[in-house]
Amino acid sequence: MSDSTWVSTSMPYLTPRREGQSDAWGAEAAARGGRGGQRITHAGEVPASEEVADLLGVAVGDAAVVRRRVIQLDGEPCELTDTHYPTSIARGTRLAGKGKIPGGAVTHLAELGHVGVRVREDVTARMPTADEHEALRLGRDEPVLRLSRVTLDGDDRPIQADLMVMPAHRQRLRYEIRIG
Repeated sequence: MSDSTWVSTSMPYLTPRREGQSDAWGAEAAARGGRGGQRITHAGEVPASEEVADLLGVAVGDAAVVRRRVIQLDGEPCELTDTHYPTSIARGTRLAGKGKIPGGAVTHLAELGHVGVRVREDVTARMPTADEHEALRLGRDEPVLRLSRVTLDGDDRPIQADLMVMPAHRQRLRYEIRIG
């Protein structure tokens, strides 16, 4: 890949894929001449932190299903993503397991009857934790961007909450907003 800055848009990650299509990250990386992948480091139920509880509308400590992943571009880590789901949606589904989900999690959510219609994202910059620094193979004094996203269904209920950390110097986030 010729440009070291990745321009990322959120829309492909919010739209269910058609049957036979690869996941959004794999498709985006391939379109840019790269190979996108992910390594799931943990999947299952965890107690909801204060932030996750707020995003999902549950009580702190209530169970939530999480998929913790290291997102990779051409075999190198480029993002850490924890995706949380309410247990009422994800318990006992592929979302709670470490296996690959054909078409991605958003497609599986749609198959389960949960389609996002509204998203709220917050982006902040900060220095990485020691674990993030190591996992992302960052140089000394390199900051990260942290993006939190909650996806809501047509009844304004949270169906998914993403917490992402990515090297700031390799990212540019693009937001296109259509009014009306």
